[in-house]
Amino acid sequence: MENLLRHVDLYCERLGPGYWAEPFNALSNLAFIAAGLWFLVKFRREGRDGWTETLAWMVTAVGIGSWLFHTHANGLTIFADVIPIAIFTLTYILYAIRRYIGLAWPAGIAVFIGYLVVIGAVTVAIPESWREATNGSTGYLPAWAALVVFGGAAAILKGNRAGLFVLAAAGLMLLSLVFRAIDPLVCEVFPIGTHFLWHIFNGVMLGVLLAGADRYGSPRP
Repeated sequence: MENLLRHVDLYCERLGPGYWAEPFNALSNLAFIAAGLWFLVKFRREGRDGWTETLAWMVTAVGIGSWLFHTHANGLTIFADVIPIAIFTLTYILYAIRRYIGLAWPAGIAVFIGYLVVIGAVTVAIPESWREATNGSTGYLPAWAALVVFGGAAAILKGNRAGLFVLAAAGLMLLSLVFRAIDPLVCEVFPIGTHFLWHIFNGVMLGVLLAGADRYGSPRP
């Protein structure tokens, strides 16, 4: 437990263990929370189904978890940062397979598992030097590739406009990954770093995914 509570310093902005040692990185998480709550209210007002509403809750949880990590940076709160992201990613992949591509549950689950196996193997094969050079951003390859693969499948193979939202989200995520990757490289000239821009553009990206779910996900009552 002592190791889990040990302070960690991973970003330019943080210079000490204080709660507000990363004000930009912390406050930029409001982008996730705003996107999640906006669509949560919208989904409830429109009577959308529980799966779609759950996506909005998950986006909100991403913001809360990241807030906890960037205000209490230790080995325990890092789980609050990464677990909501992983859960949302897996849930949205399955959501896209079912709602946008239209596969039945057996085929959908088979495609879901197959994708995880293939992209997992690709991610593991990426050299450690690449991970270090990108500030660990190669770990987000499965999520970004899923947006490209399943967004493209929905748009091209199925002619579903939801795929365009997913592909737009892939573009935004790629931009946000650039800001995540260069954070340690700009410290000397830009002390607050660029990690907060990763949050902001990712918040917009998740908002785009929720907008796609709003328009093309669950049937309106």
